[in-house]
Amino acid sequence: MAEERRMVTVGGKGSSLSSSSVFDIANGLSRLSIDSSALSKVSSSSNSKTSKTNAPTVSASFSILKNLTSNEARASLVVLLNKLLLSSSTSAAVNQLSDIILKDVSSSSNVQISFDNTIDGVSPGDFSVAAIAGISAILDHRSSALSVITDAIAALSCEALGADISAFNLNDSGDGSSAKDVVAVASDLKILLNGSKFVNREGDEPAVSGVPVVHGKFREISRLLHSSTRVQLNSATVSNSGPSGTASSMCTTLFSLAVALKDLGNISYNRAKRIVDCRITGDDEFPAMLIKECPRPDQLKSLFVSLVSAHSDEEYVKFSHDVSSLLVMVEKIISWEALAAFLSLEGRDFIPSGDTSVGEDSAKTAGKKGAKKKKILGKGTTALVQFLKDRLLSMPIQTEASQTVMALENLVRNFLSLLDPKDLGFDTLLKKVKDIVESNESRRLPKLPKGTRDFAKEQMAIRERAFSIITEVFKRHGAAALDTPAFEMRETLMGKYGEDSKLIYDLADQGGELCSLRYDLTVPFARYVAMNGLTSFKRYQIAKVYRRDNPSKGRYREFYQCDFDIAGQFEKMMPDFEVIKILTELLDELDIGEYEVKLNHRKLLDGMLAICGVPQEKFRTICSSIDKLDKQSFEQIKKEMVDEKGLSNEISDRIGTFVKWRGPPVELLSKLKQERSFLENNESSLALDELEIMFKALEKSKCIDRVVFDLSLARGLDYYTGVIFEAVFKGAAQVGSIAAGGRYDNLIGMFGTRQVPSVGISLGIERVFAIMEQLQKDKNQEIRATETQVLVSILGDDSALAAELAGELWNAKVKAEFMIHKKVMKHIDRARDSRIPWMVLVGERELSEGVVKLKDVVAAIDYEIPRGKLVDDLCKRLGM
Repeated sequence: MAEERRMVTVGGKGSSLSSSSVFDIANGLSRLSIDSSALSKVSSSSNSKTSKTNAPTVSASFSILKNLTSNEARASLVVLLNKLLLSSSTSAAVNQLSDIILKDVSSSSNVQISFDNTIDGVSPGDFSVAAIAGISAILDHRSSALSVITDAIAALSCEALGADISAFNLNDSGDGSSAKDVVAVASDLKILLNGSKFVNREGDEPAVSGVPVVHGKFREISRLLHSSTRVQLNSATVSNSGPSGTASSMCTTLFSLAVALKDLGNISYNRAKRIVDCRITGDDEFPAMLIKECPRPDQLKSLFVSLVSAHSDEEYVKFSHDVSSLLVMVEKIISWEALAAFLSLEGRDFIPSGDTSVGEDSAKTAGKKGAKKKKILGKGTTALVQFLKDRLLSMPIQTEASQTVMALENLVRNFLSLLDPKDLGFDTLLKKVKDIVESNESRRLPKLPKGTRDFAKEQMAIRERAFSIITEVFKRHGAAALDTPAFEMRETLMGKYGEDSKLIYDLADQGGELCSLRYDLTVPFARYVAMNGLTSFKRYQIAKVYRRDNPSKGRYREFYQCDFDIAGQFEKMMPDFEVIKILTELLDELDIGEYEVKLNHRKLLDGMLAICGVPQEKFRTICSSIDKLDKQSFEQIKKEMVDEKGLSNEISDRIGTFVKWRGPPVELLSKLKQERSFLENNESSLALDELEIMFKALEKSKCIDRVVFDLSLARGLDYYTGVIFEAVFKGAAQVGSIAAGGRYDNLIGMFGTRQVPSVGISLGIERVFAIMEQLQKDKNQEIRATETQVLVSILGDDSALAAELAGELWNAKVKAEFMIHKKVMKHIDRARDSRIPWMVLVGERELSEGVVKLKDVVAAIDYEIPRGKLVDDLCKRLGM
């Protein structure tokens, strides 16, 4: 009844128009009123404008809306009225439009709008923008609801198909490479299906495994549409402005929505078809009805082609209408999928037959039939199915004993009405689904901070192996271990990293001390050497560092670095040679594949900048720009140097000539020594002499073939003074730099009175881990998470015996685990799954005879050994 409809007031102080309000008014679910103060304001504003100008007015015809549905047309007029009120338009236009809307829209959703009307003072462009915004409001309201409902229905389909849901085991990687909404959809589905015994009975189903990506994309686009529509609904019309700019921008999001809807409709139809083909048996009427009534993928495609054409022709109002029609079509498909899944799970309880009763008898019959089967659905889907059953049983079923088809049609009609956004019960269903998901919030996995990640046991096995190799290489070169605090005084870190200082994590003031998380391990090392008055120190450190960076693939906010540094006076360039040699040893022994070590010299770089005409005070900031050449083109870098850092085009072009030089170290060094300008500059001349010494050492040590002399390498950190280098992986995985370092002769002196020259290297171990994990996957190698050598298997319940045998093995330094179970296959499965090579099996027979059975798991060979000789025999077999 009209008096029960809520009132939506526009034009009032602080009031705003929402998509839900527009949808409700357009569908007769709410009434519209205009704030009287807004009308007064419009009237006074109109009189003021009339006294100042006699500009001709334009008028727009309602014919712009003639190809829209009545609901879309009403939504368009409501939005236009709100825009006129916001823009303080002429009172004539507002009064004219409000009379039509209040008569047609507020009275009944069945009133047909006359397209003969015109609105004075409103341009066709403004009318079109209002129409697109009105349709967008309807799309926003319906797609927001659909993104919730469709996940719940997909969960029902998973159970109806007994589908493998391993594709829902997604976690946020923490490095920004995971799609947030894809992970969120997978999480919601796991909540709905938690505890289900219906899923994971069949193999992979593409229409199920694709749900997180397809539904996640739809959820993401729906959210974007909501943001843009909210702005459009409450922005004023700009008189006499053409529609193309605003309309085009609004339709960009709608185009993305159309693509997402098409994919959503296709995957939903495929699930519904699979359910009907595989799960609904013994009833010929429903499959035939679904094929006849449910929109098909070819119809989706046809409508999508139409809207693409309208968008291409810039017919934006028609395009918006077509997107709305596509959404309605997808809603129908998803409703049929829901019905198919529901009937599959409920059997024939809700498919009427000749002896079906109605009303209370029907409810009793359904209840008795349901009681015969023990159905263990997910905790979320159980609540959803029960809600649907209760609603269906409360609805009238008009049937006669012999009219099964008519009863089925009635059931279908009732069910589909539950999923109609215009139906008063739809909001109840929507709230129910949201409550189910939110009430299971405690079962969600806690969220990790962005830029961090957990490491599973298989990943930890790779990490430990890598750390072992790295530590061994560092110790081979005589380094001692060092550890420093995870945070330093803020003053210790500031001014050491150039433009990257903005990435330092600052901590809250703690009793007057301003601290920051360490950005790297080099500055803390320099602080340690200065504080302790050391003049010579060769150290390594493996620890976590922290950067307030934007996470990306292979780039985290918390990550390990593996550092090796040599501080002190030594033979010229020999420490520099040694750290390069260490770097090649590390990457060779980690066996990650092809890589190259790019190398340059800071003094050579400074000499080059001086030769090109760069003022000395700009050396460091220009180095920071050059350092980006591995990620950006020179044209982008040139624009930054010219527009932001004040270099001339001529100087930038000269820099561009030199930074393109790269090649084998000895060859490029020879070429540079023939350049007179480099020899005449003191800095570059000194650098060339030092590089010549180091290249000879690298040649003699047979690792120079891994090095590339590259004049574009700049290393943006301020503290570098000499050789700089960076290792880059050349395999398929795009991880960027995997190690870097250089000479820093002045850093330690910043913390004390004595300068201690130093050179060091830092291995970005997280990226190395990513490469190692990918190589493991490519080789289809299983990663063994433990090093257990023996499984002590007690065939019974004698826990004391398990402790005795395992204790003897542990005392002999044998890596062992124990298991107590009566079934021998449980023990064998455990050993195989964990890839434990040996088993010690003891049952009643072995106990009575004083022996143990030793099993070679891989060869499947058993040996019987006297109980007292177990430890000695095992140690020999294990090579201990």
